[in-house]
Amino acid sequence: MSRLAQRFAALRAARRAGLVIFVTAGDPHPELTVELLHALVAAGADVLELGVPFSDPMADGPVIQRASERALAHGMDLRGVIDLVYEFRRSDAQTPVVLMGYLNPIEQMGVPRFAAAAANAGVDGVLTVDLPFDEEPEYAAALKASGLDSIFLLAPTSGRERARVVAERATGFLYYVAVKGVTGAGRVDLADVQAQVQALRTHTPLPVGVGFGVRTPAAAAQIAGFADAVVVGSAVIELIEAAAGAGVTGTAALSGAVTLVRELRAGLETVGGTQ
Repeated sequence: MSRLAQRFAALRAARRAGLVIFVTAGDPHPELTVELLHALVAAGADVLELGVPFSDPMADGPVIQRASERALAHGMDLRGVIDLVYEFRRSDAQTPVVLMGYLNPIEQMGVPRFAAAAANAGVDGVLTVDLPFDEEPEYAAALKASGLDSIFLLAPTSGRERARVVAERATGFLYYVAVKGVTGAGRVDLADVQAQVQALRTHTPLPVGVGFGVRTPAAAAQIAGFADAVVVGSAVIELIEAAAGAGVTGTAALSGAVTLVRELRAGLETVGGTQ
């Protein structure tokens, strides 16, 4: 059983929604990324989603775009992200790690080489934002051959048939985008999101996580009432960015983000599980 499957099984047994936290590898600095990941786990993150910085994103809002720019300025690349996961795994063999990024850096490395290197480092799943699931079956096959889960986004604009097929082919968990827009933007219509999540469950036994636009412990707790996981990214990165803008450096630059994760986790603890 994969780390993702084990974690979601444990969450289901505990009747609690999972907390998935997104940060960009290399932000605020590559030397702080592994420390940040461990701090997020200690604060209550159940799954870590590690963004691979890319110069031309299409799904990331301005907050995560700026995080990518800072990471790229520090020399972070896909190989460096994989190395950070390898370092993280030296002292954490349990927490699932998902890479989220774009196809170009993976193609430059070579898909089979990337899949093997990521799996060897301890990556559990990959979400490639700009690769439709039906356009590159060899890519999914390479991930599967290395034991990596293929995680897909589904949006409010996804048709019923497409949602059904994606739900049937995905592994790990499904990531439902709660807003029509980029990360961190828009107002979440909880009633509509709940209906979409319930519809997805008719097509797959996989856990369904909800992200994009989730910014507060209160919003996270509401989503936890019907989803298997809540994904939060921009709100966490904003606090890292604010600390850097205020001239805060080193471990202290991470404290605001860690505090928010602790508050998010406390909110989820008050909500019963969905299954």
